[in-house]
Amino acid sequence: MPIAILWPTFALVALVFVVWLTLFVQRMDHMRRNPPTGRDFADGEAAMRYFRPVEMPANNLANLFEMPVLYFALVPLLMLLHHADHIQVILAWIFVILRAVHSFIHIGPKKVRPRFFAYLASCVALSAMWIGFAIDMATAASGA
Repeated sequence: MPIAILWPTFALVALVFVVWLTLFVQRMDHMRRNPPTGRDFADGEAAMRYFRPVEMPANNLANLFEMPVLYFALVPLLMLLHHADHIQVILAWIFVILRAVHSFIHIGPKKVRPRFFAYLASCVALSAMWIGFAIDMATAASGA
């Protein structure tokens, strides 16, 4: 069972690459349609202004290295300590699916309220994973 936790993890990694590819394609298209000048990349602020029309994939990619870092930290612990049970796997899938929904909304329709709820629900799922792990560790430490 511990290996089952890897499937949602692979899906999250795939999501990161899909968002990165979306960013790459949108930026290349933007650069083709609006050839940059030296001033467009004179400093970070100028580059941000230049890429502003296609900034959502970049924002989302950065976001995928915030809360998901806690997920990526937890998965090896769950596997190493043999606590990647079916509840953790279900919560992992919920987290990853909600992150995918969040990314889709963030890059696509850009609807703030549904995006926020997907984000919040994903954080709740990740919190439940960590709380469950902490309870398992406390139970193991107490010898129960």
